[in-house]
Amino acid sequence: MTTTLAIANQKGGVAKTTSVASIGAALAELGHSVLLVDLDPQACLTFSLGIDPEDLELSVHHVLTKGLDPTEVIVETDDGVSLMPATIELARAEADLLTRTGREHVIRSLVEDLAEKDVHFDWILLDCPPSLGVLTVAALTAADGVLIPLQCETLSHRGVGQLLDTVHDVRRFTNRGLAVWGVLPTLYDGRTTHARTVLETISETYELDVIEPPIPKTIKFAEAPAAGRSILKTSRTSKGAVAYRAVAANLVKRAAV
Repeated sequence: MTTTLAIANQKGGVAKTTSVASIGAALAELGHSVLLVDLDPQACLTFSLGIDPEDLELSVHHVLTKGLDPTEVIVETDDGVSLMPATIELARAEADLLTRTGREHVIRSLVEDLAEKDVHFDWILLDCPPSLGVLTVAALTAADGVLIPLQCETLSHRGVGQLLDTVHDVRRFTNRGLAVWGVLPTLYDGRTTHARTVLETISETYELDVIEPPIPKTIKFAEAPAAGRSILKTSRTSKGAVAYRAVAANLVKRAAV
């Protein structure tokens, strides 16, 4: 069985892309086959895994808007995960899809196409753009669950209610089986009372599970994309890499429930 997980938060700067790359690499270390899908026109996930979007002729944009065979777009990375990369062209996809019938189902169709071609992945992680537009709704429609990275600061909470409203609408209209797997606390500085307080109130505020452990704030995360690898490859024993390995192990347990 494939587990399709959307990683979403319309607020930028919450370590969403870092989480997708790091969790994907950690799942690969555990022996799982993993496909990461970059749905952000900024293509940060693509770049951070060592692939220059400017050098790509084909991307996920062509799959979603032109009907290209998804297997023609998938590339392999040094982190042991497969990637469906993005380019700036994806910025046009929102407009291209807006008037298209069934636009909410384009990513589900992509996942189904892979299954029909007998291309199997244990995990498909969808890196959603920092918005609640067509691509995010399509990702939620395709997903078994959604994981919400949340920076341990008060202001980063403000958009979570809107995201949960969108999840409610998706459940109602396009994907009854969508489950909220929980909140992943990121950029956590346990030395500050503020961060600890925010972490303690997350589950009460949103009545959501908190995925443990919180991801610590460390400069090692900023260094990894420059090397075109995830933190699990550039700084294997750092506290950030250790935390993401633990998170991945907990997600595997959650998927088995």
